[in-house]
Amino acid sequence: MKSWKSLRIIVLTMLAMSLLSSTASASTPYDSYTINSQGNDIRSIAGFVYEESITGLDLESGAFERPESLHITSDGDIYIADAGKNRIVHLDSKHQYVRTIGDTEGPGKLGEPKGIYVKEDGTIYVADTANGRIVIFNKDGQFEKEFLKPVSPLIGSTFSYSPSKIILDKRDYMYVVSDGNTQGLIQLDPNGQFKGFYGANHVGFSWSRVLLRLLATESQQAKQVTLRPAEFSNLDIDDEGFMYTTTLGEAANQLKRLSPVGVDTLNIGIEREYGDFYSSGPFSMPSFIGISVDKTGIITALDLQTSKVFQYDKLGNFLFAFGGLGEQRGLFTTPADLAQTSNGDIYVVDRGRNSIEVFRKTPFAQLVQQASTLHVEGRYEEAETMWQEVIRQNSNYEMAYQAIGKALYKAERYKEAMGYFELASARHDYSLAFKEYRKEFIKEHFTIIAILVVILFVALRIFIPRLLRWVSRKVKEKSQVGVAHHGKEGETI
Repeated sequence: MKSWKSLRIIVLTMLAMSLLSSTASASTPYDSYTINSQGNDIRSIAGFVYEESITGLDLESGAFERPESLHITSDGDIYIADAGKNRIVHLDSKHQYVRTIGDTEGPGKLGEPKGIYVKEDGTIYVADTANGRIVIFNKDGQFEKEFLKPVSPLIGSTFSYSPSKIILDKRDYMYVVSDGNTQGLIQLDPNGQFKGFYGANHVGFSWSRVLLRLLATESQQAKQVTLRPAEFSNLDIDDEGFMYTTTLGEAANQLKRLSPVGVDTLNIGIEREYGDFYSSGPFSMPSFIGISVDKTGIITALDLQTSKVFQYDKLGNFLFAFGGLGEQRGLFTTPADLAQTSNGDIYVVDRGRNSIEVFRKTPFAQLVQQASTLHVEGRYEEAETMWQEVIRQNSNYEMAYQAIGKALYKAERYKEAMGYFELASARHDYSLAFKEYRKEFIKEHFTIIAILVVILFVALRIFIPRLLRWVSRKVKEKSQVGVAHHGKEGETI
């Protein structure tokens, strides 16, 4: 009964999305695409379409000036860190002005805030960047307290404390990104006491650096630049307490999912490239500066270098990309951060345009995300119907073929699974399906194979030896006849 109800919901969802799919094809100033197994861009139905721009011009707050960050609560309220005007602007879920926080004289007056986080109870935490502190306001927007630069031998007196992003876990521990800090996220307890550096990036091992140190003279070694780990640029947290981070200056694994002990669980044992790579002088790597994760683990990240938004599933598989550099609506001039609503719409801070750009999720993206979530959870058979609809709408969506192949593999339909894995260029999965299909083939045709083996055995043990002896005897007889004939000719001469 339960499975029938689930199937009915899936079918109704697909019908609704099919009826609304035309909206996903709306013209956009950017290319919507997915990436195939060869790393090539393949045109796709748009996953997100531009809806509107929020500039503050028509609000009581007035125009924004250099907005840096935003936070969207579970009920849809929006808090914007408007750095240029030293304030936090609060809007409701309908984008109407509610209040301004931190712009009045007193201990709560902000200085170019770059980060904002709001707890479920309404308490507001601000990364007050220019003032080098974390400021806490109550749910009414009244100043409560501040946490200045933490004191610890691990930090030292010369440490430059410039908090730019902040987030809290369920224990109310604060995790702070400090501009220029390469030692990891700064972890503070609820009282603002320093608890350590969390999840630091590492400098990769290089044999060339080892050889250079061994061969270089003391003066040459003194002139060498000390390599430091890349610094974090932004962060988010999921319901399980895993921290999602973006890192600047790395060619791989720029997005991470850190466990409570700071271990990357997104890129286990692999080097994965996120975003677009291209050749343009020294700028050939993405520079991710924003990240958001939803309740299903889908990751959305913002790249400053290309001004694009990239979306991945919980395993890091590419789903969608949109945006780009430009003046048209739907493009960005200088993107700074992003966040998303509970229904998956994406809000991007465009510092250069002094606006918040709003993108609505299309029915096609809804379909892919639901199918992907079932796929990640290992519910391949439930996801198969949705993936078939994805292919019906977009036959180039390669991930759908692989997902269907896994559903067929789980259903022990190995030959069919091989076909889908081949379409998805999923060599490893194809190999696994082929091995199982080979076992199945042998099992189904065991009697015939056994008879053939017996025949072959008998042939090898009886008939072939006899044949060889017969051939040998014939050759020998022919040889003797030839010798005898040659002898007679000699007598005649």
